[in-house]
Amino acid sequence: MSADVCAVLVTYHPDAAFAAQLGGVLRQVGAVIIVDNGSTEIERRMLRGIAADPAVELVFNAENLGVARGLNIGIQRALARASRWALLLDQDSRIDEDMVPTLLAAYAAFPDRERLAIIGSGFRETCGHSQGPADRAVRNSRGGAADREGPGEPWVIAESVITSGSLLPLATHALVGPFREEFFIDYVDIDYCLRARAKGYQIIQTRQPLMSHAIGAPTQHRWLWMNKWTTNHPADRRYYFARNGTVVLREYGGYAAGLWALKSLSRCLRLCKRIALYENGKAGKIAAVALGLWDGIRGNMGPRRQRRAASGPDAPVPASTRERQAAGRSGDT
Repeated sequence: MSADVCAVLVTYHPDAAFAAQLGGVLRQVGAVIIVDNGSTEIERRMLRGIAADPAVELVFNAENLGVARGLNIGIQRALARASRWALLLDQDSRIDEDMVPTLLAAYAAFPDRERLAIIGSGFRETCGHSQGPADRAVRNSRGGAADREGPGEPWVIAESVITSGSLLPLATHALVGPFREEFFIDYVDIDYCLRARAKGYQIIQTRQPLMSHAIGAPTQHRWLWMNKWTTNHPADRRYYFARNGTVVLREYGGYAAGLWALKSLSRCLRLCKRIALYENGKAGKIAAVALGLWDGIRGNMGPRRQRRAASGPDAPVPASTRERQAAGRSGDT
């Protein structure tokens, strides 16, 4: 157990498997902060039972305040406990028994620890793909981990890492600043990493996968001779992905004039094509992408405004339990 490490989990409609997942976390850290974003009373009752352990602290938000706000609340509670580290986790990530020791070992092996903002975890997707930096098809670092180090190092330099499985040195976090609450969800992790790098800090990621993690609710589809995957994120997540991705391109992309908007449009069109080919609730999701793009161009931030018709082709398809859980994950896209 690493007593100086406090795990922070933001929950949103957690299921019965959460208790087992939490047990694996408690064995490796000194404390756990659970910040719940507007779950039902039945789900809260389950969380209260888990919080009977004195190492667990519960914070209930009356409504869904977003992943960024939940993370910021949890980190403040970790600081109040005088923790040196915050381990950020999604509610459905299943961590390996050696996650925390491996992350701390990567930190210790890094030659410029004072300029290190985040140590991210490689992961195995629950659909069967291994997502570690040694895998050349790595997607979880949003553009790839730059494998510039020798094979003997337990880490690689990354452009960004997903929130879940990230270990934050809290002294550095105070200098980088809080997670961007106006983003609500999606690109929260990327924005934090980009800000850290802009301030001269570095991001690393373990070569070794340290957890099992789902990107949405993935399904595989056959198209001609190829196998295609799609994440089946609900409409709200599609909105935030389009909007926040547009803002990130504008602020960090370095594009001349308005070319960032054209780049975002191209991304959104590819996303809409995938939705149209493979996903349910096509009309509502494509409308959410279009609205997200438009709001991102205009800089209209905060929680998604409810512009849904009570009926008609654009009315949202009721979300399954898995989709509701996917909507609350912090780092996947």
